[in-house]
Amino acid sequence: MALVKQKGTLVGVQYTDYKDIDINSFDAVVVGSGFAGAVCAREFAERGDMRVLVIEKRAHIGGNMYDELDEAGILVHRYGPHIFHTNDGRVFSYLRRFAGWIGYQHNVLADWYGTYLPVPFNKNSMEIAFGKERAAHLTEKLIDVFGDGRKVTINELRAQDDPELREIADFVYKNVFLYYTQKQWGLTPEEVDPSVTARVPVFISRDNRYFQDQYQGMPVRGYTDLFEQMLDYEGIEVCLSTDATSVFELEFEDDSEDAQLSAIKLHDVSFIGPIVYTGPLDELFLARFGRLPYRSLDFVYETYDEEYKLPCGTVNYTVTEDYTRVTEFKHMTGQKAPNTTIMKEYSRAYTDPDAQIPYYAIINDENNAHYERYRRLTESLPNFHPLGRLAEYRYYNMDKIVGLALDLSHGILDERASAQEAAEE
Repeated sequence: MALVKQKGTLVGVQYTDYKDIDINSFDAVVVGSGFAGAVCAREFAERGDMRVLVIEKRAHIGGNMYDELDEAGILVHRYGPHIFHTNDGRVFSYLRRFAGWIGYQHNVLADWYGTYLPVPFNKNSMEIAFGKERAAHLTEKLIDVFGDGRKVTINELRAQDDPELREIADFVYKNVFLYYTQKQWGLTPEEVDPSVTARVPVFISRDNRYFQDQYQGMPVRGYTDLFEQMLDYEGIEVCLSTDATSVFELEFEDDSEDAQLSAIKLHDVSFIGPIVYTGPLDELFLARFGRLPYRSLDFVYETYDEEYKLPCGTVNYTVTEDYTRVTEFKHMTGQKAPNTTIMKEYSRAYTDPDAQIPYYAIINDENNAHYERYRRLTESLPNFHPLGRLAEYRYYNMDKIVGLALDLSHGILDERASAQEAAEE
């Protein structure tokens, strides 16, 4: 699929050293170049004819979607596997402007003491776990009670009087969910949130796909190329290796600890255009109320002189090993090579912001209240817009972030157009 080049685009992303910029020449500032930041930057520049400064902490664009060839020549996702899936046609149509796509359907297997079970647990998993004869009997009961093709939660199964249906729930809980969740979140079995357990599904189907969304796939040339196409537009300049906390000068209404923001200065200039911030909100305020809790990840790569190492893109280790899952990228990217690279993923406590990356917000009432205290500091600054997983302390899939970024940027542009019309009257 040929990429559509717009009139006035640059040849490649325009990278700039922060010390050399003239902040007065920009209409908008975007912090972060993942989907939240990159979509907003592109929309501001293309739809709003604005000059946009993108400030990126890392030495590359693309956020956690960044991919590159490793030393073995295999395209790997450096921050964990990212599989795009959505039912939002608007979002998928938007991203197709910047990349061709291959129709990858993601399969996940659970390693159950050396035997592979499809995840989510389904009719095929049932046959492997219970044997064909007993699985047929249990499946018939599931269909009689819930109907064929349904996704049934553990709680729904446990609520039944039939002990065999409760047995299915207990098997899935113990062999697919519990140990994996303990590793992922650093919890004891007693600490695992019952509301999360309740949502663990059993799929009364033989569909082994991990996602059932209408649109699924991977960008043909990888995510990094997609972001290069998105940020390759006249008026967008990108400052890499630039931490917003080191270039933002925050001004507050008074000296109290909970004083709200009154302005953000860059190069000693109070910036009045829109500021879209996609980083951790606690870091922006130098953790004045203490750091928000996250889980981090470590990745260990292994290369093998064989075409494939795993039977599918991801294997979850749900009853053994200290890593949570292993990914083999060639299954996902469609790359052809005689060798392969796999990646083992370890979940860690987030304790060192200088050496670790915050991946998953630990969402509960206490942490949400902690985050809200930070968010309230920004309420009085109308041009400041926190957006994304870190800035909003929420879990979002990629498609949701793209949709939110489109909504935010279009809302800002509409307000800007209305203000300009009012000024001209």
